[in-house]
Amino acid sequence: MDSYVTGQTIKALRESKKMTQSKLAEKLSVSDKAISKWETGKGFPDITLLEPLSAALGVSVAELMNGNTINNKNKSANMLRSLFYVCPVCGNVITSTGNALVSCCGVTLMPLEAEENESEDKITISRIENEHFIQIENEMTKNHYISFISYVTSDRVQTVKLYPESSASCRFPVCGRGYIFYFCNRHGLMKVRV
Repeated sequence: MDSYVTGQTIKALRESKKMTQSKLAEKLSVSDKAISKWETGKGFPDITLLEPLSAALGVSVAELMNGNTINNKNKSANMLRSLFYVCPVCGNVITSTGNALVSCCGVTLMPLEAEENESEDKITISRIENEHFIQIENEMTKNHYISFISYVTSDRVQTVKLYPESSASCRFPVCGRGYIFYFCNRHGLMKVRV
């Protein structure tokens, strides 16, 4: 099994809560010997205990399984700091305004790092009245396509999902200065200042 809760994780989380093995055992209706076995690696919690264990330790099941806790220090979100995640299995596009533990289709996703547009996909941004018209030159086949286009300003993220064999273009209402992000399945996440 590649990913399962480790004894070190349980112990570290329990100690960070200033909780004894006995107190944790009481919360889970198990013996304190069971907690000791888990923490020393001589046993593992039953899968039915993962949700109650994560609740008792104050983390999500995904954080418990991964061994990394997420501390959200982002008190006032600036949408320009948004992170993008794309599922390699189903193509879902997920955004967050800070660090997050994101998974889709059983895969833990890492945030994409945007690069300045230097790919072979040429982007044209035209202002037509109160809209930005974005057009990307891409063959849009099942092997090479643009997955989404987003317009990100300090107070909003607008995203249009695209599909192979469709047009790589869209319109966004003008909302101020920001960036156009787009994801090419070959070249990754690109950004262009607007």
